[in-house]
Amino acid sequence: MIVRDKSNAISLLFAWQGTILPRVLPALMVVIFISALLVYLSSQHFLEIPAVPAIGFTIFGIILSIFLSFRNNACYDRWWEGRKLWGALIANSRHISRDSHLLPDAQRKKMMYRVMFFSSLLKDRLRQQNSFFESSEKHAELNVEVFEDLKQNINASQYILESMQKDLVLSLRNGELTDILYSTLNQHIVALGDIQAGCDRIVSTPLPFAYSVLLHRTVYCFCLILPFSLEATLGIWTPVLVGLIAYLFLGFDALSTQLEEPFGLQENDLPLDSIVRLIEREMLSSLGEDLPPAVQIVKGNLS
Repeated sequence: MIVRDKSNAISLLFAWQGTILPRVLPALMVVIFISALLVYLSSQHFLEIPAVPAIGFTIFGIILSIFLSFRNNACYDRWWEGRKLWGALIANSRHISRDSHLLPDAQRKKMMYRVMFFSSLLKDRLRQQNSFFESSEKHAELNVEVFEDLKQNINASQYILESMQKDLVLSLRNGELTDILYSTLNQHIVALGDIQAGCDRIVSTPLPFAYSVLLHRTVYCFCLILPFSLEATLGIWTPVLVGLIAYLFLGFDALSTQLEEPFGLQENDLPLDSIVRLIEREMLSSLGEDLPPAVQIVKGNLS
């Protein structure tokens, strides 16, 4: 996720990294080139192309703007819902850290590490990575058998929640927990399961493919037709205005594509590495153990 100072208008005007311009620049250059070529051919009287009727083109642009706005709102809602789910994960990790003080020290430590494992495994699940299994530090608190079972499980984060639930049930049966404390901790585990289900819903249910393709094609068709509609009116200024309008439409189309999948590794996606590290640092601090370094912002990007 891009974290930049937005108070400087000049730096915002000329910003490159983290903007949508690099993604749409090739298509934008094609549109500007067509506009410039059309202006040149028309000024030299090499080509006479009837202008696209303004009323039809205006209606086309208004309808496209409405549907493009709808898609951007839908994609932003997915991005914001993902951020709220991971915010709830941070909150629940803090609740568990406070409410688990009534557990024996060894069991509390085990539960806290399970929450840290869950957050890391959930991040890997959403990003289709294996960083948890590639880091020996992550599974230092797991025995070999549990670690191998975890690697073979089709839903490793769910496996961690089940192990936490089994430990609580065993403690309840042995009389180490009261019904009230068991119910309190169990609610937090249920909340973690709900968070994973919400994230899975976002990942497994993108916007309808046909709708995205239809809108994408329409945007590009609109931008390619744009020079033929404005050249007769704007003359030499056609490439400039066409470039600005095309940048707006192409940019919104590309930005909505990024926001549609909020858990990825693109610059505008959610900083899951930073959130997971925050959870680890807070829980390790509560346990009185050494803290890993916080994730740093690199060139304005927080991963």
